[in-house]
Amino acid sequence: MMPIVEDIRRALFELADPSYQKFHQKLIPNVDPERVIGVRMPALRKFAKEKAKDPEIDDFIRSLPHEYYEENNVHAEIIALIKDYDLLIEALDVFLPYVDNWATCDSLKPKLFKKRPRGLTDDAKRWMRSEHPYTIRYGIGVLMTYYLDDDFELSFAKEVAAVRHEDYYVRMMIAWYFATALTKHYDEILPFFKEKVLEPWVHNKAIQKAVESYRVPPEHKEELKKLKIKK
Repeated sequence: MMPIVEDIRRALFELADPSYQKFHQKLIPNVDPERVIGVRMPALRKFAKEKAKDPEIDDFIRSLPHEYYEENNVHAEIIALIKDYDLLIEALDVFLPYVDNWATCDSLKPKLFKKRPRGLTDDAKRWMRSEHPYTIRYGIGVLMTYYLDDDFELSFAKEVAAVRHEDYYVRMMIAWYFATALTKHYDEILPFFKEKVLEPWVHNKAIQKAVESYRVPPEHKEELKKLKIKK
């Protein structure tokens, strides 16, 4: 084991919170509980930001696959600090195939993405064409996080609707995307439900999440309820 990997692992165990460990293990059931150290995200982010300055940090970044869940999260947080777009995408393309849970996937939000850099939508679509479920989920998440407001385009929703994958966490992300889209672009998104573009499970889950949202007005909720696909 490289010294930097050993140092980071030791530090993570020192930051561990046993009660949080037990709680968090239940949130990521597809991850072996023995791989979850139990470090709260604020502490992990602070640690990762400091460790990113270590001259040997590239050795840690190259040490894939990581053994512990929190090591993946440290890796993700370090990637999120990269300020050069090409280097950032290169680092993501290397790391994403090793992401094995929704929490690591969804927490990876590079600061650079807030500026909507040119090419990001193309990369998001490329990730959505992957066979790896969390790479797909990540691509959808990018479109949901950064392109559902002023930069929204209906073509993005069509790209998400075209995704077909059996993984639960991919299907949930598609549903989450459309539920969120309904809160912001109701008239443009509603035809996806009237025309039953999505697979039935995703269709109904998106409606369920939209109906549960306080951002959807009562009259829209009533209309959506009528569009549920009966089993």
